Order: sequence, then structure tokens, then C-alpha cells
Amino acid sequence: MDTSFLKLLANSIHDNWNRPAFSNYQAQTYTYRDFGERIAKVRLLLDAAGIEPGDKVALTGRNSAGWAMDFLAILAYGAVAVPILQDFKPASMHHIVNHSGAKALFVSGSIWENLDITQMEKLTFVSLIDDLSILHSRKSKLKKDAHYADSLFVKKFKYVLSFTDLEFHNEKPDELALLSYTSGTSGFSKGVMIPYRALWGNTQFGLDNIPVLKPGADIISVLPMAHMYGMAFELLAEVCCGVHVHFLTRTPSPRIIMEALQSIHPCMIVAVPLIMEKIIRKNIFPKLERPHMRLLMKVPVLRQQIFKRIRQRLLQSLGGNLYEVIIGGAAFSRDVEHFLRQIHFPYTVGYGMTECAPLISYSPWDTFAEGSVGRCIERMEIRIDSSNAEHEVGEIQTRGCHVMLGYYNNEEATHNCMTEDGWLRTGDLGTIDARGNLYIRGRSKNMILGPNGQNIYPEEIEDQINSLPYVSESLVVERQGKLIALVHPDLEKMDAEGIDIGQVRSMFQQSITQLNQNLESYCKLSSFQVYQEEFEKTPKRSIKRYLYK
Repeated sequence: MDTSFLKLLANSIHDNWNRPAFSNYQAQTYTYRDFGERIAKVRLLLDAAGIEPGDKVALTGRNSAGWAMDFLAILAYGAVAVPILQDFKPASMHHIVNHSGAKALFVSGSIWENLDITQMEKLTFVSLIDDLSILHSRKSKLKKDAHYADSLFVKKFKYVLSFTDLEFHNEKPDELALLSYTSGTSGFSKGVMIPYRALWGNTQFGLDNIPVLKPGADIISVLPMAHMYGMAFELLAEVCCGVHVHFLTRTPSPRIIMEALQSIHPCMIVAVPLIMEKIIRKNIFPKLERPHMRLLMKVPVLRQQIFKRIRQRLLQSLGGNLYEVIIGGAAFSRDVEHFLRQIHFPYTVGYGMTECAPLISYSPWDTFAEGSVGRCIERMEIRIDSSNAEHEVGEIQTRGCHVMLGYYNNEEATHNCMTEDGWLRTGDLGTIDARGNLYIRGRSKNMILGPNGQNIYPEEIEDQINSLPYVSESLVVERQGKLIALVHPDLEKMDAEGIDIGQVRSMFQQSITQLNQNLESYCKLSSFQVYQEEFEKTPKRSIKRYLYK
């Protein structure tokens, strides 16, 4: 099998030349032919600026067709892409551009307004993602002209481009394709070096294992493209098999997402747990708690009919054309997952990390084991660092096609994340059952050591707290040797039911007391604190735990 990612991309453009490739929601649509023209224009710009294959080219902006085309065009040229999350602060963006040694930057206009070019002295030029206009240049040849890329294109191709005119870099499997920064601040940022084999492996897995990814199918991009989870399974796999990707371009509020689902009818949804948890907890659980529904649910035949109707309505609300919902990026609430399993909803939970671009384990929804994160995928291996992988929790370690080359300019961090025999240390804790299903217990760095040496996994306690009435989200932290629950209440539900913060505090106290009765002695909570503001999140919607230690 040919293991070239760029050949997969080139073949898809050729085979789907006149099909739609990308759309900005309720705006422009670009065909694969238009995509080919964009690749040609970006190549001409990079060449005119003296950028060579292997040079770093940064990219930042909101999800859009332009972002997707420019990112893939950078790879097609042979440059190393440096995608930067658009949520990062300007100082963090300056740091990443400088740390990576990027020589060019593609940026959206709203972000460019807040950047300081004097803080990024290595940049040869800056181009606007929207139309490839030149915003800044240290090359006299590159003029600050909105139509410079167009003029280069017309001069070379005389308005007519055929597929044979396109050029694609001939990559090697271990060649560096992109740098993915997991944080923007200078104290935490690490540039994960993703090789082409990792891009190919993840993409080929999607083509081989997700049957609805076919030419002409539709999918909505909701997750940030600069994050590996969204990039791999809302862009790379899709574009390499002729799928039509729709970008919301605006902040994906629940209302906008639901409207888009109804008009686009995606074949698959890739989501973080928070999205599904909010849908179930806000729209379904309250209805099932009504007195008459509780009575009906006690009758097995009626319960199954109710579950069937809920499943149909839920699928219809998500566009009515779903093969499955893939959930990943954070821990999934057990009560929500169990409910989805009860109604036979087509969901699955995968597992991965940026350092594996990102996938490590997955199972299709119809073979997925509840509570797991699937099974180890082809071209990857998993082991548990314990004497009994099925019953004794240990660190999850992996190796294979998807594993990174290391951290950019950080040999110490690279050395620390690898075992002596060449396995990547994920930092996650888990077990594997006899059938190969992987179960996550928590992050090793989050684990709390109990007073007598017991291992306390805060995620497991948080999962129980999150199922309590009026709880939106929670964190369990250790302070002065005691476990404390930090709780953010469901303010919308409180307001709708006329419940004030004093009443909720009293309810929380009773609930925590009852919860403690079911917890091991070393896991009991000593107190709780109410946070009226939502906890700060990463772009993939995981809580920034380090801020609340």
C-alpha cells in the first residue's frame, strides 16, 4: 500500500474535480477544482517569497474554507505547517511564530489587527487567509496588493488550470509535516513534531473504517482545525475521499450548530463530550424526571417505546442522516453514556493525543463496549505499565505509525515522554480487558495520592458529582491534605425553576453528604465551593485544571 498522504490528497482532487469540497456556512462554496487553484496560488506566493520546502509556515484564523485550503496547500508545497489556535492571545501567537522559526504567516483579518509585526522579525511575509492579499512583506517583490496572488496565477496559467498543472511535494514517511502547539505560553508550549506517516495513518484509518466517508457526503466542521482531533477527522480524512466539508465560520453556539445540522444533514459528527452531555442533560433528562414519565418508564414495553421515540427524535435533531457520533478529547459522563446505550444511539468514544496525530484507539458504534474508548487501531500498539493489564491500573503506553518525532527544540521533554524501549508515555492511566477494550481511569498527573498511599482518581468522583441535580460541571482538588469539590451550578436551570444560589448551596451540601456514603473512606469530600463562573477551558473544551489547584 502506498503510504503517501499527499498522494491521497492529489488523487482525491483529481477524482472529485467538479464536486464541492468546502463551504463557508450560508456563504461561498469551493469545488475541488477551486481547491486546486488555491494550491497553485499559494505555491506561487511561497516561491516568490523565497520559501523553500522544509521551511515553517504558520497559519491562524477561525475555521473556514480558506483556512483549510491554505493549510493543505502549505503541505502540498512541502513547507512545514504551523497551525495556531485562533483562541490564543497575541503574545502566545508571537511566541509560537518565533519559537517555530516560521518564515511566513497566513492569518485572518480580525486576528491580524491585534498582532504586532515587530514582535515577529523572522517573517518574510504575511498573507490574508480570506483572499491571499499581502498584508506585510520584507521582500520588495511581494507587493501589498490584494490581487498579487491572482496576477501570478494568471501570468503562469492564463486563467485555465488543469489537474496536470498541479505540483505536489514528494514526501518521505518520517519527514516533518507540521508542528502542533498544545499551548501558547512560553512556559508551557511544546511544538509536537508530526511526521507525514502520522497524517497518512490517521487519514487511511478513516478511509478504511468509516464507511460513510464517500465522495459527495456532507460533514460539518465544529472543532478547531488547528487542533489535531478536528484536523484529522473533520478535514484530512474527509478531503482525501471527496467529502464536502461545511465550516460554520462563526462561534459555534448551540443554536447555530442545530440550525446547520438541519440544513446540511451530516453523515457523521465529531464532538467533544460536552456537546452531547448538554443536549441530553438539558433537553431529555428533565422530561424523563416528570412524574407521569417515571410511571410509564416502570413498564418495560412502554419504556422501550419511549426510548425508541427519543432515539428517533435525537437523530432527527442532529440532521437525520447520521452513521455515528464520534466522541473524544475528554472524559465522557457515565450517566449520559449509559443512557445513549439504553436507547441504542449510534455513538462511539475514541482515544488519542496530539502526539499521535491523534488516534490510538477506536471501535465503530455497533461493536463499541460501553465505558471504554475502543480498541487499539491498526498500525498502533498499546500496553499497560502494570503487572496485570486487565485488573491493575497502569500508565497507557503506545507505539506505531502515528507517534510523533518528538518535541521541537526540546530534547529533554522528548526524552521524558519515551520509555527506554521506545514506547510513548501517554500520561493516561487505564486497563485493557480480555477483548482488547481500553478503559481510561484518569491522567497520571491528576491522580491524587491518598493519606495511606491510595490512588485517588478525581475524574471518577467528578463523574458522580456531575450527575447531581443543578450541577453543570465540577473539579475535585486536594488542598491541605483534604479533597474539595469545586462546583459550577447549572444557572439556566436554576433561573428557569426560580432556585437561588442559597437554595442550591443547601442542596449541594445534602448531595455531597449522600455521595460520601458511597465513596471509599480515602475518597470522601471534606467540603465544596461554588463557582458562579464557568471553569476556564482549552480549545477542545477540557477544563484547565492547573488553574484551580
